[in-house]
Amino acid sequence: MTGALILLLALGIDRRWGEPPVVFHPVVWIGNYLKICGRVTVRCPPALAFALGALAWALGAGTVAALAWVLQHWALGLVADAVRVLQAALGDAGGAGWMTGAALTTLALAAFALALLGALLKTMLAWRMLRDEAGAVEAALTQSLDAGRERLSWLVSRDTAQLSASEVRESAIETLAENLNDSVVAPIFWFLLLGLPGAAVYRFANTADAMWGYRGTYKGQHWEWAGKWAAWADDWLSWLPARITGLTLLSWRLHWLTKLRREARKTPSPNGGWPMGAMALRLNLRLAKPGTYELNPTGSEPDSSAIARAYGLALSAMLKSAALLALGAFLLRLP
Repeated sequence: MTGALILLLALGIDRRWGEPPVVFHPVVWIGNYLKICGRVTVRCPPALAFALGALAWALGAGTVAALAWVLQHWALGLVADAVRVLQAALGDAGGAGWMTGAALTTLALAAFALALLGALLKTMLAWRMLRDEAGAVEAALTQSLDAGRERLSWLVSRDTAQLSASEVRESAIETLAENLNDSVVAPIFWFLLLGLPGAAVYRFANTADAMWGYRGTYKGQHWEWAGKWAAWADDWLSWLPARITGLTLLSWRLHWLTKLRREARKTPSPNGGWPMGAMALRLNLRLAKPGTYELNPTGSEPDSSAIARAYGLALSAMLKSAALLALGAFLLRLP
């Protein structure tokens, strides 16, 4: 129940305020660490690059897990104290035991602790930013195709200069679908399974994959070996959440599972194809990356309403996934 409450706080903070300032954002700190380590590992011979990349990953993941555990342990200790105060008050004949100064201080500290955990978990989630950025691509397209291409380039690493308006929308919807897992469902999954340390390690792993996990050369640097451990780790940690995301996007229409598996296999990523394929099937859209994959090829091309429809489906899937995962975590903890 405490985990569900923290999750609700995190989603509420995200909805109301979005991302915290860069200077206070833990994911920005993670990115700075990875950037520094990457400068060294990417210049090394393959075997050494792989070893140093794995070592830097382990040290970083271990550090964020330890910090998250300490904060969570402290905060939940305050919550436990508050529960004891309330239990004592309920057992008091007058029922006013919670009105003492010490008791009110304990309750206030517990409320602060819960709010802090919610705020920290929010930094591991990015639903509002994901929603806003997808919408911004469509808004830019209404100005001009060049503006839409430019805005899309903020979200994807592919070359956007020659994309048509339909291809710009396809790319935005693919990003929305894939990051529904990476930025929302997977962090929630690991939080409800392993607490704040689980969400923190997942966010570290996903950020490391985004910064290091390139095949071959990217921006003039050869990441094949330096980022291989980061790519493997993200693949393993995202495996089950990606499939939950895909099935939730289909509203658990299991008779579509064969179709979804077929579409998911088309993408180079072992996980990204599940939410993207589900989005393509559910909205009956063709989603493609030129020269790499084509999902639901018989679907229609995205029109000006497609991104908004994709957002509505993603929002529904996000809420259903959060409720499902919270229920699953509760059942796992039953005696």
